[in-house]
Amino acid sequence: MARQATARKSEAASGSVKSEVRSPKAEVRSQKVEVRSQKVEAAKKQSPLELDRLIHERLRLGIVSALAVNDRLTFNDLKGLLQTTDGNLSVHARKLEDAEYITCEKSFDGRVPRTEYRLTAAGRRALEKYLVHMEAIIKAVRD
Repeated sequence: MARQATARKSEAASGSVKSEVRSPKAEVRSQKVEVRSQKVEAAKKQSPLELDRLIHERLRLGIVSALAVNDRLTFNDLKGLLQTTDGNLSVHARKLEDAEYITCEKSFDGRVPRTEYRLTAAGRRALEKYLVHMEAIIKAVRD
């Protein structure tokens, strides 16, 4: 006890604070989240001549478009509508969620898990900007 108190006093005097011990898995997860955040920020700072790469990918465009015409959709609704696998849908939905284009709400219906997605205001603006950009490209090609 006396040693612990002395160690705490010396830490307080030196201004050092014990860092939280994290598991290797938690550290890797934290690094992945940081990398994802950096990619999202880089995508937001793109040139106005470039398409929004977050939305341009086929499945992500499908998710955002489906949510634009529906207030909310469940994971299974999206999976059936887009004819994709669980893993593929969850990866692309996570990217859109990280970009704050969609929100994900998880709940239980009895004992059955239920995941619902909604389009955010930022997601709706990004889709509108994407559509305007695509229309401009189509118009330029036709003229």
